[in-house]
Amino acid sequence: MKQKITYLLCCCLAVSRLLVITACAEPPPAWPSNTGVSAEAGAVIDADSGALLYGQNSINTAFPPASITKLLTALIVLEHCQLDEVVTFSQVAMNSVEADSGNKLSLVAGDQMTVEDCLYSLLLISVNQSANALAEHVAGSIPAFVDMMNEKAAQLGCSDKTHFENPSGLNGDTQKVTAYDMAMISRAAFNNKDLLRISSSLNHKIPATINNPDGITIRQEHRLLYTTDPDSEFYYPPAKAGKTGYLIKAGNTLVTYAEQDGRRLISVVLKGKRPQYFVDGKTLLEFGFSHFKNVAISDYESRYVTGEDSVNINGVSYRPSDLMIEPGQMITLPKDASFEDAAMSLETPGSDSPANAVAVLRYSYNDRFIGKAHLMTIAMDSDLEVNISSSETADGQPGSSGSDQADGSKGLPFSLHLPPAVTIAVGIAAAAAAVLCICVMWFLYSRKKEARELAARREARRRRLQASGQEEEFKRLMEMRKARDSLPRFMGEDNMYETDD
Repeated sequence: MKQKITYLLCCCLAVSRLLVITACAEPPPAWPSNTGVSAEAGAVIDADSGALLYGQNSINTAFPPASITKLLTALIVLEHCQLDEVVTFSQVAMNSVEADSGNKLSLVAGDQMTVEDCLYSLLLISVNQSANALAEHVAGSIPAFVDMMNEKAAQLGCSDKTHFENPSGLNGDTQKVTAYDMAMISRAAFNNKDLLRISSSLNHKIPATINNPDGITIRQEHRLLYTTDPDSEFYYPPAKAGKTGYLIKAGNTLVTYAEQDGRRLISVVLKGKRPQYFVDGKTLLEFGFSHFKNVAISDYESRYVTGEDSVNINGVSYRPSDLMIEPGQMITLPKDASFEDAAMSLETPGSDSPANAVAVLRYSYNDRFIGKAHLMTIAMDSDLEVNISSSETADGQPGSSGSDQADGSKGLPFSLHLPPAVTIAVGIAAAAAAVLCICVMWFLYSRKKEARELAARREARRRRLQASGQEEEFKRLMEMRKARDSLPRFMGEDNMYETDD
């Protein structure tokens, strides 16, 4: 019997080890990277999470941006002006361009247009004089506006490799941008509804100017936006807005904003070649839509906002019922990954955080930044609005690592979303317990079966002795067995008095 028990325990151990090997053989999916562009640099980001999905020379190398600079110019203008304000073109605005840069609207000093019409000319056909006139209108001078551009770039999390010298994107010794920084600038730009509307227009009628008394219609220059032929390599219906650029020094540059299946992506191409740079922009977007998905943080994150125990955040104690996860915030994951595969770290709120924010939940995947959300106290004022777009604009550089445990937290509530290692351990323990339970039940069943068989053999022997007239001998043997069973047993004596067949 001891041999049977030992055998059962060995079986349980073997099954448990097999389950461990099987469970640990499934690491999180790798980050997709099977794409590339012909241009020297390119990037595609998720406009909702800010995650960099793919980058080719996207972070550490800066290139001249050419006219995609105008997206930053337009963003600053819209943050400081009303669309119906009137802009007057000065002599400085007309002359602060390169001699061969052209004058697409035949503008002259003294012309006037609304801010909105200037923005149409800026974003659809890249009028450099409009960039200068808008800069003077906002800041009083072009140099003062350039200072605003660099301040805004820093606010959006751009690196020190990115720098602007003018609002138009014309040549400058230090006018350079990385593909990732340009993607982050474009993300902020397309979060502005007026800028998105203007940039997505296919045409616009500019009212009368001095040299165009009947006005003039301008048309979109971005091929991915206006191509309607399904057989064209430039046909891409998800593309909704964007900006083109070109200088001999910069080559062809391109920013494209696209929407598909509820997701928003932005691709950037630097130092490209005509017409391949449009295909590069499309390739990056197709890669992003095909290989990734977005997950709403508030739908899955339960740490800090569930349970009864108080949580300690940055030295302050909160009840989980008084906290909430900022709504509408996303993380971007490979399509086969799950929310539990992401690591989370707790950070101090920044200057751009909502007033009721107590921390920033920053998520990473294999050391890649994939999104963030604010942890906030629940506002008692029903009129309080959460400004989602403004809280998305300072994500920092990709590549910083995170941690599943929040810094400085104590007495954390139980999380329904367990880390993968804990989930695996719980599964193994449950499986091992089930196997052990089955083995014990089988052991007990075997003992009962043996007892029944022994009783049957004894009854058969009694009947044989009774038939042969030896029933008294049988009773004597039974008395001897009872006497033996009342004595203590010693090692090795389990079967000393066995007399049954």
